[in-house]
Amino acid sequence: MRIGLLGAGRIGAAHAEVLHAHPDVSELVIADADTTRAQSVVERLGPGASSVDSVDDVLAANVDALVIATPTSSHADLICRGVEAGLPVFCEKPVAADLKRTVEVVAQIAQAGAVVQIGFQRRFDAGYRAAREALRSGALGTLHRMHLVTADPAPPPPEYIPHSGGIFRDCHIHDFDIALWLTGQPVVEVYATGANRGASFFADAGDVDTSVALLTFADGTLATVQGSRYNGGGYDVRAELAGTAGTYVVGLDHRAPLRSAEPGVDWPGGSPWPDFWERFRPAYRAEINAFLDLVAGRGDNPCTAAEGLEALYVAEAAEESRRERRPVRVDDIRAGAAAAVTRPGSGGVAA
Repeated sequence: MRIGLLGAGRIGAAHAEVLHAHPDVSELVIADADTTRAQSVVERLGPGASSVDSVDDVLAANVDALVIATPTSSHADLICRGVEAGLPVFCEKPVAADLKRTVEVVAQIAQAGAVVQIGFQRRFDAGYRAAREALRSGALGTLHRMHLVTADPAPPPPEYIPHSGGIFRDCHIHDFDIALWLTGQPVVEVYATGANRGASFFADAGDVDTSVALLTFADGTLATVQGSRYNGGGYDVRAELAGTAGTYVVGLDHRAPLRSAEPGVDWPGGSPWPDFWERFRPAYRAEINAFLDLVAGRGDNPCTAAEGLEALYVAEAAEESRRERRPVRVDDIRAGAAAAVTRPGSGGVAA
């Protein structure tokens, strides 16, 4: 099959290596706003890869599917271009830069009956998959509580924060998605808060550098979510699932950035994970391979755009809760988004 790849930055270049090496891919056609960067990736890959100047050129190359690894602001339009061309699409999260546009794009995908997979790579991590199986098989008994952590070792550049959407949409949306995927239950209410203990550019952008949220699921399960942009010990992503028959912890390995305060305990003893790419490299590879299986008709969609929207509803509820200092019902966020899309003059999709 011929695959079109839009975006040749860090993640796009990594996806290019996986796509190019896959036995089902005969040709990889790459485009990037920086044509020199796209050509550099092609030169590293060698025969079977080529670069073109634009999205139009990629679509004109008769590709069989489209992989999108461009900046967030371009996701919605590029997904729609792929859908309109009748192509299966893989796109890194998020679907769009805001909730209203996300609802519109998901509606267009559904109306077209299109195949769009969203890149929430934690679904392909071995630890998360093992925890999900333990929960679904009954090995954990009845789940009562989860605790999820996403903590970066250092903050992103100051210029990134004003356009990031805030820590709950940008960072914790991964936690919200994996919580929904692990439990199979919807989140009904969110209470969130945050603090600024570091650089002023977070507060200047209306964001926080330290975050906590409490999620209540439809079946009564509780989950706490904790985050930081200043976790100097290393990149820390974990999930603890506590049930009546046992507790599973994802991310508790020899590279976890944790140190015991107990005398004589020196585990974990490995070098902490430095960043998300090192921590989740196998998962990124697995999700691209899953997309190629989806294109070839060998599997179901492992993460639909509609599922990405559900995680965004939770993120929006968390951000509203933080700003207004009150619990927020996710159904209220959903209803507000639907009203905004169908309101006359909104330019949205009528119900």
